[in-house]
Formats: sequence, structure tokens, C-alpha cells
Amino acid sequence: MKRAVYLDHAATTPVHPRALEAMLPFFSQRYGNPSSVYSLAQEARQAVEESRVAVADILGCPARDIIFTSGGTESDNAALKGVAFAARESGNHIVTSAIEHHAVLETCRFLEKFGFEVTYLPVDECGLVRVEDVEKAITQSTILVSIMLANNEVGTIEPIAEIARVVKDKSKLVGSRVFLHTDAVQGAGALDLDVNELGVDLLTLSSHKFYGPKGVGILYVRRGTPFLPQQSGGAHERNRRAGTENVAGIVGAAAALKLAAERRQSNGQQCQSLRDRLIAGIQLKIKRAHLSGHPTIRLPNNASLCFEYVEGESILLNLDFAGVAASSGSACTSASLEPSHVLMAMGIPEELAHGSVRFTMGPDNTEEDVDYVLSIMPGIIEKLRAISPLTEAGES
Repeated sequence: MKRAVYLDHAATTPVHPRALEAMLPFFSQRYGNPSSVYSLAQEARQAVEESRVAVADILGCPARDIIFTSGGTESDNAALKGVAFAARESGNHIVTSAIEHHAVLETCRFLEKFGFEVTYLPVDECGLVRVEDVEKAITQSTILVSIMLANNEVGTIEPIAEIARVVKDKSKLVGSRVFLHTDAVQGAGALDLDVNELGVDLLTLSSHKFYGPKGVGILYVRRGTPFLPQQSGGAHERNRRAGTENVAGIVGAAAALKLAAERRQSNGQQCQSLRDRLIAGIQLKIKRAHLSGHPTIRLPNNASLCFEYVEGESILLNLDFAGVAASSGSACTSASLEPSHVLMAMGIPEELAHGSVRFTMGPDNTEEDVDYVLSIMPGIIEKLRAISPLTEAGES
């Protein structure tokens, strides 16, 4: 029987049994519409509000600042469009980075069609946004800065708290309020999400990245932040996001986030140990294997590597045949044959970027899983290099 090793937790995670258990009653016995007035409906309303409080406790904010959405993509869209259109009279300039998730980048490109100007900041060879670049980019017309908390492909953790201080100081200097958004989708369960410690005005999360159900997102909007709702209809979510609430999903998301926060330190230590074991083993056993992302300021579960003379897609197919699930980067762009925009922004040559593979650990992974991958990877790379037209003479 083929061994099954799942090392793509940055793409998605299974629903935690305790989150699933919390959800089940809302598919059957407690199925009321939370907008109705009778008892069955009010049970659902209470569950949504208790979930909102649970999420707010983890983010360190009032419950009223939490909006439930359909996922990270909607949360990113709502954050950027909501602030941009609401604050348009104050300015039309947005600052972001070249390595953001496509949910942010494509939203920025959409806003450019409506007259907004966007500065896409470069990053260094490790994928870090330079704080001084953020400061220089802010002008009197800047209304929003959006920098991710941690990169989904290479795992580099951005200096959001430092960026927040610069944004605040520069706001005073230019004489107009600049708001700060962070896409924290990859940070849940790995990093502190306290919005006051981070200094952000908006923060987005996606439930299925931290062992909650798919189809549920979280958007934090600090009170006083200009925000134009992007979905019209009823008065749901305090008139900020119309549509009947996904009660079961919201309950599951809150339960999963609470578990992720409680186990953040222990899970992080375990994943980091496995990550380091995998990186060290690959670099020892395979020539011309390069770690991408910052060597230390990175998510504890992320091992992103580039292999010379091979295609990442071919590596993934061979890994899958051996029972190992990994990724060549963002799950949202895995079908694309284009090199990763993140790796290109980091200055990695296009040929090398095509040989990228991302392994992301979870708390259920073991040393045996890592050792299995280390036992098959050298053979996979050797076989692919032997038939690759890119391989130089004498290389394997």
C-alpha cells in the first residue's frame, strides 16, 4: 500500500474533529436563520455572536470589529475596495508589495481601473519588504497600505509592527490618515494575531488554513476605519456584509481558531523541528538545492526550495506517485505554468524558479514522514535531471 504523507498545509488543512463537532448541530437541530425572531433562529444568532466574541478575544479587539465572510479572498477584496472607495475623497494612492497573494494584487489592479494609483514595493532576496521603502512610498494622497503578515509561498514573515509605526508616523507628517491592512491568512496558528501589537487597521483570515471549514473568512476592521460594504442586500454583519450567515461554518471557524491559538507554541515547535530536519536533509543529500525565503524569519512549518535543472511540476507528480502531497507555490496558481511572481520579485532566475517546491508541515506530521520524503527525493531529482535538457554535463 502506497504511503500517504500530506505536506501541503499552507494550501488547506482538514477540519479539526472538535471544530466539526461544534458545527454539526447547526446542520440539523439548530438550523434556524439568525435573522429571524423566534427561538430556533435566536439560537443560531447566539452561536454567531459567541463565535464573534471568541475570534475577537484572539485578535485582541472588540467583537463589533469582526466581520464574517466567505473566505480570505473575499476578506482581502472587501478590505481594499471597502477602504479605497470609502476614503476616495481623501486620496487615491495605495501601497502594497510585489509578493502579495493574488487576492490582493488582482484587487489592486481592479482599483487601478477606477483611477486609483498603486505602488508595488520590491522585496529583498529573502522576500522581506523594506520598512524604509514603505515610508518613502507614502505621500499626501496615500490612503491605504497593504502588506501581508507572512508569505504563503516562501514563508517569510514581514515586519508588520515596524511598518505600522512608520505608517502612523508618516501619516502625521503628511497630514492625513493612512490605514494599514495585513493579509494574515498564513499567520493563524503560527503567529500572534493581536491587532494592537501588530498595529493594523484591517486584518484578514481564512478558516481552512487553520483546521476550520472552507468557505469561511474573517475580516477585522478597526472602529473608525472608513469602509464601504462590497456586498449589498440585508443588514447582516452590522450592515457591512449582506447575506445570510454561514452559521455552521462560523462556529467551526471560531472553534478552530481558538484551538490554533491555544496550541500555537507547541505546534510551532514541532513543525519547526520537522521543517529544519527536511531542509537540512535535502541540502545534504541533493546538490544544487536552494532554500527560498528568509533562512530564519519564516513560518515554522514552511520549507520552500528551488532545484536546479528540473521542473517543479515534474517533482510534484513524482512525489504524488510516491504518496507525498506538496506544492509548487500558492494553491490558487498551481495550475499556471508561469514562474512564481513571488520568486521572480525576489530576484530568483526564471529557470531556477521553475524548479520550486513548497513543503508545509502540520502537527500531525512525524519524523517518519520527513525521513520518507528524504529517502525518495534524491532519486526523483536524479531521474529528472538525467532526462532534463537543462542539466549541465556532469551534473546530477
